[in-house]
Amino acid sequence: MNTPVGECQDKVGFRSWGGAALTEDEAAGLRGRTDRDSETRPARVQSKEEGRQLRPAHTSRPIARPAPTEAAHTHPVAMDIAPPASSNQVYKDLFAGTVGGITQVLAGQPFDIIKVRLQSSNQYKSMTDAAIQINRNEGPLGFYKGTSLPLIGIGACVSIQFGCLEASKRAFKERNLANGGGPQLSLGQLYLSGAAAGVGNSIISGPVEHVRIRLQTSSSASQLNHFVGPADALKKIIGSDGIFRGLYYGQVITVAREFHGYGMYFLGYEWLVERHMKLKNCSRSEIGTGWAMLYGAGAGYSMWLSSYPLDQIKTRIQTDGLPSQPGSRKYFGMMDCIRKIYMNEGYRGFLRGLTPTLIRSPLVNGATFAAFETTMRFLNS
Repeated sequence: MNTPVGECQDKVGFRSWGGAALTEDEAAGLRGRTDRDSETRPARVQSKEEGRQLRPAHTSRPIARPAPTEAAHTHPVAMDIAPPASSNQVYKDLFAGTVGGITQVLAGQPFDIIKVRLQSSNQYKSMTDAAIQINRNEGPLGFYKGTSLPLIGIGACVSIQFGCLEASKRAFKERNLANGGGPQLSLGQLYLSGAAAGVGNSIISGPVEHVRIRLQTSSSASQLNHFVGPADALKKIIGSDGIFRGLYYGQVITVAREFHGYGMYFLGYEWLVERHMKLKNCSRSEIGTGWAMLYGAGAGYSMWLSSYPLDQIKTRIQTDGLPSQPGSRKYFGMMDCIRKIYMNEGYRGFLRGLTPTLIRSPLVNGATFAAFETTMRFLNS
């Protein structure tokens, strides 16, 4: 058993470098030097017999005997650092994120298609009018148009989100401990953890959302913009413009939205969760599902209220003509899109479709976090 830091100072009057306890060999060496000093003092020369009698009295004082492990010679702060996450934990993060992503798609798809229609077309007067027209012209299944690809893609996206988030949080925690601080993450670190999750997510969310938006706005009246399903959309987009100029069209604004949006998203959720644990003096696993849904709803508002204009620009670009279709394009780049929206519609143009988004947000994001937390508890039980 290792002797606590500082205990040897009280017992042998000396502390090794860094405040670590003395090993048995170090203590024996110190004792030997003390004995030699006492033998060579000129004040009094002891006989061999007197030395035998006095020596036990000197050495009877207890000496710490920590196990001669490598940890006894290391800096004490380093021993507090949490070990890296096992691959098993990473798989749990990814699986729980996938469950959360599927839940998100099923709960939010009807609201999402209304939002996209309002953002990309002027034929609807309001959210209610859009819902009525979709139901009248396309039937109830029209609200789930283009769902098959997002069901797989968004599931993977949310899996990556939570995987990157948890990995970033662990990295910041280890860095804080290595620098002598506590495991608590600052607001800036929580934001950057969420931003990292957003950037990782954008690798898949960019093309998935692009295809979904094309399907949601597909029109049989336009040969260029008519797609009969995800496979047909992928074939036509990649066939005409390739992967990077076609499938990843609008990726720059997508990364910008994901970076800031998910930075605010996970900052909001983690701050609310940590505040709850502090006020209730409980662990994360003890937070009820209802609270997780409430905090997820708050996180959703934090994301959309701070990044919705970026989402508006992204939707306008990804519903516009592709680079190979210059005659059907309204916008030639992100800055041109921003300028034209403001010139033609004012600042309100950047907020079109916000109402269904804010109605959708608490349901979708509350369900996402509740599904993630519940799945993680099940996997860790």
